[in-house]
Amino acid sequence: MRVLVTGGAGFIGSHVAAELTLAGHLVTVLDCLHPAAHGDAPPAVDGVQVGDVRDPTTVARALRGVDAVVHHAAMVGMGTSLQDLPEYVGCNDLGTAVLLAGMARAGIDRLVLASSMVVYGEGGYRCPEHGPTRPGPRNVADLTACRFDPRCPTCGTDLITELVDETAPLEPRSGYAATKVAQEHLAAAWAHAGGGSVIALRYHNVYGPRMPRDTPYAGVAAIFRSALERGDPPAVFEDGRQQRDFVHVADVARANDAALAATGNAGGLRAYNIASGTPHTVGEMATALSTAMAGPPPVVTGDFRVGDVRHIVASPARARELRFSARVPFDVGITELATAPLRG
Repeated sequence: MRVLVTGGAGFIGSHVAAELTLAGHLVTVLDCLHPAAHGDAPPAVDGVQVGDVRDPTTVARALRGVDAVVHHAAMVGMGTSLQDLPEYVGCNDLGTAVLLAGMARAGIDRLVLASSMVVYGEGGYRCPEHGPTRPGPRNVADLTACRFDPRCPTCGTDLITELVDETAPLEPRSGYAATKVAQEHLAAAWAHAGGGSVIALRYHNVYGPRMPRDTPYAGVAAIFRSALERGDPPAVFEDGRQQRDFVHVADVARANDAALAATGNAGGLRAYNIASGTPHTVGEMATALSTAMAGPPPVVTGDFRVGDVRHIVASPARARELRFSARVPFDVGITELATAPLRG
């Protein structure tokens, strides 16, 4: 199959492009080499078409002869402030709209969309008395008082965490998250109007070789790794007990290959969690990486960002439809990350 990978020179996209090439696909990469993701580093893959998905002419050229698109071009991370919103919306939502319009003109009807766990907002919770419960937005007063865990909005009891599945409501709690929800909605509208097929892969906390170094747009694993390289302890926000689902980038790349092999859902979008299904705390991640790098132990700062979520751990059950499950164990992946090359 002839496949265009947008954002294919980035952290995840470069692994996806390599995996699809190994699987026998003819892969073309389009990437604007955005400085927030790449810094001054050269592209991680050869033969990149340098161009922006917001430009219709660039997109039309990249789509020639293509059978399917794997869409990773996006601004990621929390950013630095609300002043980043126009760039997030431009790169992620306008870029997706221009790409979809180009695909419609070119008669391409298969899309694999890189989505994210951030579309859920908080993860799954249950109140011992009131059952499944969606907590309200976090507030500064609670966070300042170190009350980090959400409570039942009805009775005030601390909530119990549960796995979040793909039927959970979408409640974005940051500008980046809002753009990822919009990407899914745009792709679903495109599929409905033109009979296309979209598989949205909701990545959880992806880590591994070629992560960008410590920037406001990097993941927590890269931030910790960069601190340890400087000889500094990883600075862990809140109390370090916030739960995440860490998934290795090699597993994410395999999920993209599996999505291309799937029949898809003509005229609609089907979403899948790409995750391990096993919770680890951010504090555990920091400690494991410090140990693997023989560095100083983490420091729990109590700092917080209101837009962060407390706990989110995925159910990987639906992804079995794609014949996908994560393979790289947490301890193996973290040990590898201790010496893996980063970018930027």
